[in-house]
Amino acid sequence: MWAKTITANFANVIHGLNANHLTDQVIQRSKRMILDTLGVGLLGTSTEVCHKVTQYSKIYSSDISSTIWGHLDFRLPPLYAAFVNGVAVHSMDFDDTWHPATHPSGAVLPAVIALSEALPQKKKISGLDLLLAFNVGIEVQGRLLRFSSEARNIPKRFHPPTVVGTMGSAAACAKLLALDQLKCKNALAIAASYAGAPLANAATQTKPLHVGNAAKHGLEAACLASQGLQGNKQILDMESGIGAFYTDYSPQTLPTLQSYPWLLGQQDVAIKRFPAHLGTHWVADAASSVRRKLVESSDNLLPLDKIEKVILKVPEVKYVNRPSPTSEHEARHSFQFVACSALLDGSASVQSFASENIRRPALQELLRKTQLEHPADNAPSFESLYCEVSVTLRDSNTVSDRCDTFYGHWRKPLKKEDLEKKFQSNASSVLPAEATEGIIETVYNLEKVEDCSVLSTFLSGQSAKALSEKLRFL
Repeated sequence: MWAKTITANFANVIHGLNANHLTDQVIQRSKRMILDTLGVGLLGTSTEVCHKVTQYSKIYSSDISSTIWGHLDFRLPPLYAAFVNGVAVHSMDFDDTWHPATHPSGAVLPAVIALSEALPQKKKISGLDLLLAFNVGIEVQGRLLRFSSEARNIPKRFHPPTVVGTMGSAAACAKLLALDQLKCKNALAIAASYAGAPLANAATQTKPLHVGNAAKHGLEAACLASQGLQGNKQILDMESGIGAFYTDYSPQTLPTLQSYPWLLGQQDVAIKRFPAHLGTHWVADAASSVRRKLVESSDNLLPLDKIEKVILKVPEVKYVNRPSPTSEHEARHSFQFVACSALLDGSASVQSFASENIRRPALQELLRKTQLEHPADNAPSFESLYCEVSVTLRDSNTVSDRCDTFYGHWRKPLKKEDLEKKFQSNASSVLPAEATEGIIETVYNLEKVEDCSVLSTFLSGQSAKALSEKLRFL
């Protein structure tokens, strides 16, 4: 019998989905997401914010522990492993982005990997188990986002991963723990009481904590539910439940389990080429095209002294309008900074956000010449926004270009070789080459892996020599 409430309906689907429901397309897309998330998380372990939360988390200890990515001899209790690794994933704003807007993977993957290590050895978690739980967590996020038209636009009040990411993490962990339907309902209810964080902390060191907390709190909610802790059984049905975050909340029942239509099969994610807010990626591609036109007759150097002004036509997104960023986190949330970096250098990269590049005189001069315009037809949605960059020269000539879809957007996804290059570049800054290649092989064969703890072993930096027993494919 089909459930009478939305919350019970979600619980039925979380409990009832199994590996046979996964389609080839969903498996392939989710493996790309997993590989990318592991790479940006490994790179993120070197950031200042990740160092700070790692030091904080060392005060906690437990007989049960999970891997901290990029650390061979340092482990933490599962909740804090999920937290630290989640912070690492979002520490540079380099993780994937979905539509409606959220960062789906960083809230789920650290939680399910940490939990998989903490379960009793007799309950071996396969790669297919991990894939299923991960996709359940992604699916719950996508379904919740579709209960609100507001959610389709770039957020204004709260950071979406702190709401739907927390719920997705709880659902994924409930799946991995094989909770029954009642406990799945309770896991969602408990997670909802952890949900929410204001967007005012965007462009600060606190924003990465949003994703770390979503991973940690979702895992904690599922663990508490497994112990019988109860919450409101209609948390998804009520305006005072998840509806509290949206003024137009309108929940709907999920499709039946027969031939279940995964949202990831209908809507792919965007994978970033450089670590900054997704909206800046349109800006970077348009600005790079303008630069190519400007340097054609200038010996490949930008004629900075000849530039009168730079106009960026972008949607109105207040927290990405930062004319004078002074930190890496502000620069990652600045239309102006990314445009000027791309004009000067031809592209944006990890190095673009180093303090010495933020402070360089040529960039500061260009920032002072840069203005934003917000055309009425440029809606703040990752599905439809565009960017036009116009450079007016002192001789009154104007050079312009427009980007409607950047490379890496779901309409123009990264090629496999470019995704691998991004992962290798990110992971090799932390791990030895054997471990980096081991992660790639494991992720690409994840549905065949008997024991997914091999992934954590590679993430800690161990080489393939230590894995002769674990690395077996079904």
